[in-house]
Amino acid sequence: MNNFDCVSFLQWALPRLNMRWSGFRRVRRQVCRRIQKRIAQLGLPSIDEYQSYLIAHPEEWPILDRCCWVTVSRFYRDRGVFDRIFRDVLPEMARLALDAGEKMVSCWSAGCASGEEAYTLVIGWKMLWSLRFPSLILDVEATDIDPDLLNRARTGCYTAGSLKELPETWRDSVFEKSGNDWLLKSEYKESVAFSREDIRISMPAGSFHLILCRNLVFTYFDAGLQQEILNRLRQHLAPGGVLVIGCHETLQNGLNINGKGECVFYLTK
Repeated sequence: MNNFDCVSFLQWALPRLNMRWSGFRRVRRQVCRRIQKRIAQLGLPSIDEYQSYLIAHPEEWPILDRCCWVTVSRFYRDRGVFDRIFRDVLPEMARLALDAGEKMVSCWSAGCASGEEAYTLVIGWKMLWSLRFPSLILDVEATDIDPDLLNRARTGCYTAGSLKELPETWRDSVFEKSGNDWLLKSEYKESVAFSREDIRISMPAGSFHLILCRNLVFTYFDAGLQQEILNRLRQHLAPGGVLVIGCHETLQNGLNINGKGECVFYLTK
């Protein structure tokens, strides 16, 4: 299967999954390799035959959907985003929680993959703000569609490559070396609850001071599905809460990222 054939196939198939081709341009090789493996499993001679197979076998579409799950995750990914979260957002959310008589700052990491984003929140909170707000705890819900990634997240074991953007002093404080890997200390795992959710279908219960939904909904899904999910995300934000999207993503209705590539945080009224 050559690149041209796979691109043509994705341009045909993705809209039928409520996804958009533009979001997959940079990751198409990863997706095409998975599709090629699936075609081989089925014993089909070509991607054209696979397209015909999909038309004749609707039960195959969820399998193709899984082939399109894209994972890119690191600790402290997009440093400027986390710098702003730690400098401005978390302390403001802590004050909101205290004013409301609450005992925790609630966060949701949507599309958490192997847990790096969720754990980065916990590490930053403990390093920078836990002593300033001793009556508050940071509580993180972390959800993803992929059960294998969630199992990996729960172990808290990572390669050096996953940690390359985490400040070195933090890494040495919160991880223990385990052979060639790094194992997150148990006290940093206790604040994160991992669960399997397909954000297209369901979301965790409750409201959150901070929702991170980066490089998922507003990259890969089509406009109609984006709007539907955005409406539901807003319903899960606490009053004054913050939604963080990816720095290269845009929202509809004129809300978007500025030309400097900085991440914009959308606050509820």
